[in-house]
Amino acid sequence: MYQKILIPLDGSKLAECTLPYAEKIASNCGTQEVILVSVTERIKVTHIFHDAGTTFGQQMLDYSVGSNVPSPDMPTSDSLFTEVIGKMDKQAQKYLDRIAKDLEAKGIKVKTKVLRGDPAGEIVAQAEEDVCDLIVMASHGRSGPTRWALGSVTDKVFRKSCVPVLMVRGPGCVLGV
Repeated sequence: MYQKILIPLDGSKLAECTLPYAEKIASNCGTQEVILVSVTERIKVTHIFHDAGTTFGQQMLDYSVGSNVPSPDMPTSDSLFTEVIGKMDKQAQKYLDRIAKDLEAKGIKVKTKVLRGDPAGEIVAQAEEDVCDLIVMASHGRSGPTRWALGSVTDKVFRKSCVPVLMVRGPGCVLGV
């Protein structure tokens, strides 16, 4: 019934509480593949070059029109952005590989992917692209102002996805909170 299961993980114990459920479903349903994903949110890096001889406004104007050319050894904002993203992607991949190794030791075929962008949107898009039958995600089970203030990736995935979503309540969940 569930040939492909997508499990979004963010490195938290809360997200990992879904793994026993996904393992059980995968083992009992003859699942062909479990897909572990981690979403790295896009970040914006701003880099300002400082020259003590000019005003801040002049520096910004020079930089924006391209007349203030930095030295070749000074990293550009693009290279800083790539370096920051690269480190985050590598950490996420290393984390997913560790989880995948544990699942594979239990006889479950696993694929891993590190995605970039809005977590809910990327999870839904990946589930559709891989033609998944189920998404297994954790939820704090928050309600009221706390949920409104913090938002919920799980809730957004549930509302946007045409793929069924199994929501697993995290450990320590208190009903009605």
